[in-house]
Amino acid sequence: MSTGLAMETAGLGKRYGRTWALRDCSLAVPAGHVVGLVGANGAGKTTLLSLAVGLATATTGQVRVAGGRPAGSAAALDAVAFVAQEAALYRNLSVADMLRMGRGMNRRWDADRAQDRLRELGIPVAKKVGALSGGQRSQVALTLALAKRPELLVLDEPLAALDPVARHDFMAALMTAVSQDGISVVFSSHVVSELERVCDYVVVVHGGRIQVCGEVEDLVAEHCVLTGPAEQAETVVQRFPVVQDRRAAAQAHLLARAPASSAAPAGWQRHPVGLEELLLAYMREPSASVLPGPQPLHGEQVVH
Repeated sequence: MSTGLAMETAGLGKRYGRTWALRDCSLAVPAGHVVGLVGANGAGKTTLLSLAVGLATATTGQVRVAGGRPAGSAAALDAVAFVAQEAALYRNLSVADMLRMGRGMNRRWDADRAQDRLRELGIPVAKKVGALSGGQRSQVALTLALAKRPELLVLDEPLAALDPVARHDFMAALMTAVSQDGISVVFSSHVVSELERVCDYVVVVHGGRIQVCGEVEDLVAEHCVLTGPAEQAETVVQRFPVVQDRRAAAQAHLLARAPASSAAPAGWQRHPVGLEELLLAYMREPSASVLPGPQPLHGEQVVH
């Protein structure tokens, strides 16, 4: 597989018994991006991330990370940091104990950076993890991940248990690290509104398969809401791929893939669409998959 990619999968699948949690997943995410991984509960997000960080073994296909390293290999473990949902830490240990564990378990470790970061955040290292607030625990987990100096940072629902203030602080800290270190980030989240502020690449998973992926700027630019007479809606549907079709007695609102270079039909108006509205429309319409997908890898067919 090629280099210069944060994550690359080919024919990736994971089966538990007779149930496929992920299937026919082919994906190529360029490095240097903040990638939002979106999907309903059970869509396959956590399975995909578990395979990427080496916590699970693929049933079919392969996955490489951080420039082509096989997931789970020693080289990948050095280059990838992972923050699990709800910041899985040992609550009976102190923050200092967690730092010592991190130093002992990782071949690459920046102790000074970890200490400095916690000091700036006002988190006492002598305090037990269980005595910290949810926001502080999330910051400790992020600090442990960043102390590895990773090339790829993977986060599974890091915002799920946080209140709005802690969520804002966490994302601000994450974006500061991205700016300072130039790392790639892949994180799953149910908080779709956060994606528009921080992500420049998105992947939507549905039913264990990739439904949508691409650069945020491109995806938003290639979609719009077309508003016009309901009796003419079928003509518009035949002309543009429509993701969401809402019609009233007199007027229709169609969220469609209609690039800015294409003129709106006579009598119709086009309105810009935001990322949150776009992603929610796709999540509500699982059969819709008209966004640009990943390029085929070495002659393989990409399955959406």
